[in-house]
Amino acid sequence: MQTKLTAELAKTRQGQEADAILRSCVHCGFCTATCPTYQLLGDERDGPRGRIYLIKQVLEGAEPTRETQLHLDRCLTCRACETTCPSGVQYGRLADIGREHIEEKVSRPFSETLLRKILLHTVPYPKRIGTLIKAGNLFRPLLPAALKDKLAPVTKAGPWPTAKHQRSMLVLAGCVQSVSTPSTNQAAATVLDRLGITLLQAPEAGCCGALSHHLSAAEQTRQHIKQNIDAWWPYIEQGAEAIIITASGCGTMVKEYGHLLRDDAEYADKAARVSALAKDIVEVMQAEIADGNWSNLGHSQSIAFQCPCTLQHGQQLAGQVENLLQRVGFVLTPVQDAHLCCGSAGTYSILQPKLSQQLRANKLKALHAGKPERIVSANIGCQMHLSEADDPIVHWIELIAEKLPDA
Repeated sequence: MQTKLTAELAKTRQGQEADAILRSCVHCGFCTATCPTYQLLGDERDGPRGRIYLIKQVLEGAEPTRETQLHLDRCLTCRACETTCPSGVQYGRLADIGREHIEEKVSRPFSETLLRKILLHTVPYPKRIGTLIKAGNLFRPLLPAALKDKLAPVTKAGPWPTAKHQRSMLVLAGCVQSVSTPSTNQAAATVLDRLGITLLQAPEAGCCGALSHHLSAAEQTRQHIKQNIDAWWPYIEQGAEAIIITASGCGTMVKEYGHLLRDDAEYADKAARVSALAKDIVEVMQAEIADGNWSNLGHSQSIAFQCPCTLQHGQQLAGQVENLLQRVGFVLTPVQDAHLCCGSAGTYSILQPKLSQQLRANKLKALHAGKPERIVSANIGCQMHLSEADDPIVHWIELIAEKLPDA
């Protein structure tokens, strides 16, 4: 693709990055075949190739409009297009640059601006979002159906292992997951304890920064990243082997810290180190478990695994959880179009509810088609979005912990 960015933008690091990404696109259109919104809407501008052209026009000087903004808002940033692309186009990064640039130039209606500010000032902060979730559950019977569907159930965590092992790893507590499903990290700690690894939490660490990043709040994003690096650094210096993330959306974000702070003189090296240490829990489990001791853990229970976009496309770990579950004795039922997004996508279910609900219905139909005994996921956002009152979805590591024999 030929480009001619504005002279001012071409001098910036962000502009040069966007230019390189744009030039890698060969217009083939393979990406449209795996784009969830293009599949639903059939509009070229609601597919990766069309959005790339819209971003290109804006970066070359064309004035963006509300319509331009709308087509980028409809993008889930699921990055299925990146998995499909034969040219390695880094579409997700280009979308972030395009959104940030357009956000500066196009005013939003008051209602949209207010909703985004509310999300930015509540969701990333555990105490704030925790208070709202608890209040919502308290008054759940009085809420309209639309709000009940979005309300996160709260699960209680069991006791955290107390044994101290020679090996240790850090874990990200996160924001919503820490107050909605603390049982996930407790389960991870229990499983790793059996493997001779102590799982540590840094009290000062918080939100990974993904929500701020995808809502184009660049300064808030940097604050979250730096807060986590500062919280984790003493543990890293003391020999923590890895930073485990049990929410794949957060894992994708933490693995990008090095890139996002590459120009920060104070934090660049630390951010790169943190990204190198970041591991999804499945990466650790695949390396640590011995088949002989774990091979019949699942007792042939049938499982449908909802593979989050952030795991299969963002972190390129497609098939890893499925392989692990089969190694430990579970039977996986087929899930049609497993590469397509469930519609959660961070705040997408709130900001684009109509499209989100269509994708949710399609995903639930696919997950239930094989009549599994349980459905599991690897990301808190997907769990909350897909769970139903009589059919809660849990993280797969919780399923492993449930099946562990008494120590």
